[in-house]
Amino acid sequence: MKLPRDLSGDDLAQALQALGYERVHQSGNHVKLACQRPKRHQVAIPRHKALRVGTLSDVLSEVARVHGLSRQELLELLFAR
Repeated sequence: MKLPRDLSGDDLAQALQALGYERVHQSGNHVKLACQRPKRHQVAIPRHKALRVGTLSDVLSEVARVHGLSRQELLELLFAR
């Protein structure tokens, strides 16, 4: 599965709720999400209308690493419909 090209920061934040992420802070146009499992992890996401591919890739790679998934597995979990 390819990276979505038109995903907004808010859409990504909502999709990450499937993994237990919750909004903990918002400052300007960035939102900070945190989850407790498998270990405490925080990630900041810009609230842009369309995330840049590199930004999206970096966030997803970090989340996949923390949750012990490949990036492909994470993409299918979050965006397969």
